[in-house]
Amino acid sequence: MSGALGFVGLGAMGARMVARLLDAGHAVTVYDTRAEAREELAARGATAAGSPREVADAAETVLVSLPAPDIVRSVAEELHGGAAMRRYVDLSTTGAPVAEEVAELLSDVDCVDAPVSGGPAGAESGKLTMMVAGSPQALDAVRPLLEELGSTLFVVGDRPGQGQTAKVINNLMSASAIAITAEAVSLGVKAGLDPGTLLEVVGASSGSNNAALDKFPKQVLTRRFDHGFRLALMAKDVRLCLDEAERPQLVDRAA
Repeated sequence: MSGALGFVGLGAMGARMVARLLDAGHAVTVYDTRAEAREELAARGATAAGSPREVADAAETVLVSLPAPDIVRSVAEELHGGAAMRRYVDLSTTGAPVAEEVAELLSDVDCVDAPVSGGPAGAESGKLTMMVAGSPQALDAVRPLLEELGSTLFVVGDRPGQGQTAKVINNLMSASAIAITAEAVSLGVKAGLDPGTLLEVVGASSGSNNAALDKFPKQVLTRRFDHGFRLALMAKDVRLCLDEAERPQLVDRAA
């Protein structure tokens, strides 16, 4: 197993993952910029730290779940040189270049790139999908821990960054499915079709996608609009995927 644990980033995803680790009996040192997030998990048994560096000084394995590439870079700089940290696991969606930069910065520890899919509900239930990349040694060390957080683990590569590539490709496809489903349902309604019936037709036919099967029936037709993933984050992930496609080394290979 992975020894003492640390977790940085207690947003909707991170807080739920930490709660699962605590319920499984792990001792977890946590940090977030929001004091109320630290205090809530401290009340459940976590140890609240005053900075990312305090987490790295206390925990052998540090997991991060952060909203933006610049924040991931900044936190990694603070974690660098932590007295206890031997393994670093990034559950965020930051894009391959940032994962590669962080792995170079933290070259004295094992780095695992493990972005997740499944939203807050998946984080709470332990049914996340994880796209994992890292050395065999690093993956062996953290696999039991990741299996407590996710139900489906795909090892997509042996170096940090490859997990990020898989994740942003997935999110580009997800965003595209939402966009085309919205246009299709709007067209159907204007033509006099019942949107629920139309979505059933699509779900049973070749146009089927997750938006038509799940998101629209549960969140759009019901007018809930509460799927758990902010539009700004989806836009960020789409941009990361487009940036990945334009990286010189990939363009050169395509040519």
